[in-house]
Amino acid sequence: MNSHRLGRKTEKLNEIDGQHSFFDEVENCCELDVDEPELQIVIRKARRKKKKDQRELDLEGLPEKKISHPLTDEQLDAHYGSGNWRRLPDDTYARLRFTLASWTVERHSAAVAVGKSGDHQDEFLRGDPPNDLLRNSLVTPSLAAVIMNAKYVNSMLLNRIEQEFERNGVYISRQTMANWTIRCTEKYLLPLYELLHKKLLELLVNQCDETPVQVVNDNDPDEPNDVKSKVGHKNYMWVQRSGEFYTDRPIVLFEYERVRGHEYPEAFYKGYQGVLMTDGLQQYHMIEKTLEDLTNANCWVHMRRQFADAIKAIKAIKNSLAYKALLRIAAIYKIENTLKDLITQERLDMRKKSVKPLVEEFFAWVKACINDTSVLPKGKTADGFNYAVN
Repeated sequence: MNSHRLGRKTEKLNEIDGQHSFFDEVENCCELDVDEPELQIVIRKARRKKKKDQRELDLEGLPEKKISHPLTDEQLDAHYGSGNWRRLPDDTYARLRFTLASWTVERHSAAVAVGKSGDHQDEFLRGDPPNDLLRNSLVTPSLAAVIMNAKYVNSMLLNRIEQEFERNGVYISRQTMANWTIRCTEKYLLPLYELLHKKLLELLVNQCDETPVQVVNDNDPDEPNDVKSKVGHKNYMWVQRSGEFYTDRPIVLFEYERVRGHEYPEAFYKGYQGVLMTDGLQQYHMIEKTLEDLTNANCWVHMRRQFADAIKAIKAIKNSLAYKALLRIAAIYKIENTLKDLITQERLDMRKKSVKPLVEEFFAWVKACINDTSVLPKGKTADGFNYAVN
């Protein structure tokens, strides 16, 4: 409990069992298959620490404004006397200025004409102004983006955004900002979400997880009483994302649901033909039975975490079965980390040759430990063994 509340969120062996020793630092840091760095990289990194113009590098890329502070000949003559002075190179330095958010009222004027005669008599023609983000609304794309960024990226309450706007002389109520956000979401972001959902189902490997969310009040008046959320009710945020090797355009989708049942992932992955990587939650095993083209693969990180939690609570770490389980899993991870840059078929061949024997040996060992009663049936290590087998 103390580890979860106060400790580091780590599952690395050398950090869990306290192996912060200078004597094995070389062994822990050694990776013989890593190429030597290029000379230019070494020199650049060494010089970077000593650069005197680091401030200029920090400001590189920002817009600049040249500001001169001249001395006229008349000023110099008055101070030194005529002919008693000479100019030196200018003293240059940088200062960084911040400009507060600026507001501009766009007053659009669209020309209007009407036909007096001919084929288009009494027909009106209007200039071609840009389309409104929302019909007959003050909001522009830039304003909607500022509100959404402050709310969902910077985690600001609408109340604070309202106050910040008001300090700059603009009053936009929380309700108005909420209305804009909901309407823009429905009109622009929901179609994008649906397109990404479609693209996600075209990929061979996806990942799914769910996390509990405490909800203060989320009652829909149209829902029956037995479905309505109570104050503090635990609901769930489901996260769907593309697999590890889809790095060019990764897709991550969030969806809030009231329940943790198998109904949601089953509906989301209806018609999916591929591999869904998850934790060991039983709901995922259920949808593998109902969706014939879906294959459920379980996550080694979640399984490894069971053993990491076990050895955090005991003292004889290296003699424990949980520690031995982590060592076996670490051997698998070490090989896997060398295969990331291979093409698919090469990676599969190497997994069959190097990883598969370790995996089969690991599960045989786990089942043997369960059968010979070498671990307490109610302990954390037993939970890890049972999780692994399931």
